[in-house]
Amino acid sequence: MAKVKAEARHYDAILGPVITEKATLLSEDGKVVFRVPLTATKTEIAEAVETLFKVKVTAVNTLRLKGKTKRFRGQIGQRSDMKKAIVTLAEGDAIDVTTGL
Repeated sequence: MAKVKAEARHYDAILGPVITEKATLLSEDGKVVFRVPLTATKTEIAEAVETLFKVKVTAVNTLRLKGKTKRFRGQIGQRSDMKKAIVTLAEGDAIDVTTGL
């Protein structure tokens, strides 16, 4: 893996980790779940994770979640749409999402 200096675009490609029960179960299989911008591509996400966390990425799966319509005090509101990326790491690599960058 060639040394690549972390740039602002790498930090923009990952908004933060998703910490749920399901994401924790995936971490046992060497997978990490991140929130990413709606415009992020799989190659951008893979490059950002490899650069920022110094790991080898073998696969990236993405999914778009439509925002739910919710009511608050009789007013109808809309949650924001979001995109999640499930990043599969190479054997032996791991990311501790609790430490941050």
